[in-house]
Amino acid sequence: MSDAGPFDRLGAAGLDVAGAVRAVRDAFVAAGHEGAAAEARMLVGHLLGLDLTGLTVGSARPVATDAAQRLAAATRRRIAGEPMQRILGTAWFHGLEFRLAPETLVPRPDTETLVEAVLARFSADESFLFADLGVGSGAVLVAVLAARPAAFGVGTDLSEPALAAARANAEHNGVAGRAGFVRGSYAAMAAPGAFDVIVSNPPYIATAEIETLDGEVRLHDPMLALDGGTDGLDAYRAIAPQAAWALKPGGLLAVEIGWRQATDVGALLADHGFERIETLRDLAGRDRVVAARRGGGAG
Repeated sequence: MSDAGPFDRLGAAGLDVAGAVRAVRDAFVAAGHEGAAAEARMLVGHLLGLDLTGLTVGSARPVATDAAQRLAAATRRRIAGEPMQRILGTAWFHGLEFRLAPETLVPRPDTETLVEAVLARFSADESFLFADLGVGSGAVLVAVLAARPAAFGVGTDLSEPALAAARANAEHNGVAGRAGFVRGSYAAMAAPGAFDVIVSNPPYIATAEIETLDGEVRLHDPMLALDGGTDGLDAYRAIAPQAAWALKPGGLLAVEIGWRQATDVGALLADHGFERIETLRDLAGRDRVVAARRGGGAG
């Protein structure tokens, strides 16, 4: 089925909001997209600055020619396989909105398991200092700070544009006053015993497996945040000794993993003196986070 009809309608004179939603929906249906109607409302609403109520109340509002052209371009990007979050430039995570950059991953629901691993171990009024290694968009750092108002967090990343995105997201979500950012490799620059908690969602895809990933990830997420080396464990080999150095005795380390990596990552942590190693599962029931305590403490 050709998508020429819907695109012709997007370029037609007299297009209103309701007609734009129908045209985008029909283009998505023709391309075989699941959830075509919901995605059409999301795209039109974002580009026209309308929420769901606005789309209904303003359904007869005319759409300017330049806005219709932007809609057509965005619709083609989505049909070509670009993730909706990349097109919108934002994503929601742990109930918070995050602005994206090309150098950051799209935060995913599975990673909320990493946030919950920290929140479960500290009460709402408890003060602690934590580091987010490879902070990316700042999703984990900001989500923890938003839920724990007495905490202070430091995000590290090799990418300056990623750090800029994380800073902006900390500001956008009202936690910038308790967030610091450092450019560098994981915890290599940390002082000994500096942190109560270290978290990380590092690259953990084996190099040879990257070509098998869904195109929305493989073609649009930054390779620096995906490629974990030959066996997918390179980042953990770097993080384990650094975290053992940078954590207080008894401090918590929690890392996101690929769902088949729990045993290998746990063994790496044990080799560097970590104790009480446990695996946490995501909402789909898959292994998602390995948490452990640095030896030498009662925490």
